[in-house]
Amino acid sequence: MSLLSLKESLEALYRQFNTPARIHPDPLELVRRYPDSRDREIAGLTAACLAYGRVQTILKSVASVLAPMGESPRDFIISHTLKDFMEIYSGFVHRFTRGEEVAYFLKAMRQALLNHGTLKDCFLAYYRPGDPNLHSALTGFILALRSGVSQPPFSLLSDPRKGSAMKRLNLFLRWMVRHDRVDPGGWDEIPTGKLIFPLDTHIHAFGLRYNLTKKKNANLKAALEITEAFKALSPRDPVKYDFAISHLGILGFDNLDPEGRNCK
Repeated sequence: MSLLSLKESLEALYRQFNTPARIHPDPLELVRRYPDSRDREIAGLTAACLAYGRVQTILKSVASVLAPMGESPRDFIISHTLKDFMEIYSGFVHRFTRGEEVAYFLKAMRQALLNHGTLKDCFLAYYRPGDPNLHSALTGFILALRSGVSQPPFSLLSDPRKGSAMKRLNLFLRWMVRHDRVDPGGWDEIPTGKLIFPLDTHIHAFGLRYNLTKKKNANLKAALEITEAFKALSPRDPVKYDFAISHLGILGFDNLDPEGRNCK
């Protein structure tokens, strides 16, 4: 398939799937409930970091973490301590993430809020407009969060320096940087053209099928290669088609035809 045909197909897919009615089931639906970006960024990082496993389990786990926070996750985190978090989430379990790790995760965000005011400002402290993408800024941001606690939440905030695709954290950035009918945005200072594609096994298979990458492993190098390929289709917004392609996979389709129809 030529680049022109692929772009036409993806545009058709984007029009079909990139609507609020298509969001469920996706943890993004829980993030979009918060009108204030200072609350939404906390809900977003929480939801993205817990986005591993079966989607219904993810939705249940994210909802159980956000429920005690009420209408303002930011106010909740600022006004509570690690001891409080330990008590509130003592019975929490999401696959191999336990309540103690959630408590340290929230403490890490609390320290970032105390130091910078918002998670966005913490991220911007490491952002350099001249960088080709957000990986360097994301690395600084995550290491800053991890440094704010004595026991880093390893399953939630993995080390970006190890070469993984960092799918969940790049998904968080997509939610916060992009603004359309699906992604709520809020971090307007960051150009969408700097985003890295949130790479999972489905997106990697899609990239291999359409010659967007030659990398056999779904790692950072593959994510960057796929992102560059999508920049040829959408230079200012390479992550534009992520939601639509991901939901194509959720529905059990693994192919596109040149007219944008889904083919098994």
